[in-house]
Amino acid sequence: MAAESLYDIWAKRNPEWEVRYEDNILRTFCDYGKGNTSMREDRAKLFGAGYEVYIVAFFIGLYYNQRKPLTTDNQKRKGFGWAIENWGDIERRAGRKPYPKLREYIFTALIAKTDIDFIALDKGEITVRKTVDMLIQTMEEYANWGFNFIADKMIDNPNYFYSETAFLEVFLSFNVADVINDEDEPETLD
Repeated sequence: MAAESLYDIWAKRNPEWEVRYEDNILRTFCDYGKGNTSMREDRAKLFGAGYEVYIVAFFIGLYYNQRKPLTTDNQKRKGFGWAIENWGDIERRAGRKPYPKLREYIFTALIAKTDIDFIALDKGEITVRKTVDMLIQTMEEYANWGFNFIADKMIDNPNYFYSETAFLEVFLSFNVADVINDEDEPETLD
């Protein structure tokens, strides 16, 4: 049996988020906590499972290149109880399709944005577990910043996200020039 890849081990994890976003974001926009029942009162929710808005929050943090560490109080943190490898695979809403490629894009972004010494990993100087912990921490911090961004927008305007294109507009308003750092630019070859 072949050894599991870094991706496979990462995908078995269940990232955490801060409980303070449960009522004002997750339950507002998702069918979070409802389970899979035929008596849903939340058919008008923008997202199905809670991890869908988590993905949006992650990409908001990533696109704005902003991270915010999770609280260190474990009582104020929570996971979805659903491994990343299952995100987007079991969606029963009409017209929706699975989105396994999105998990690969998230993983690729995490590899690019996490300071991992792959030579040390290859030599066994750092463990795969430690590497995956670093990837998950990066993921949680980007998502946490994204959740904070969403919460702030809703404080300023409680109806901000109640248009069909509100989340899309957040991404369209993103401007690379605003977040590029001089040190991120490559040296000129002249």
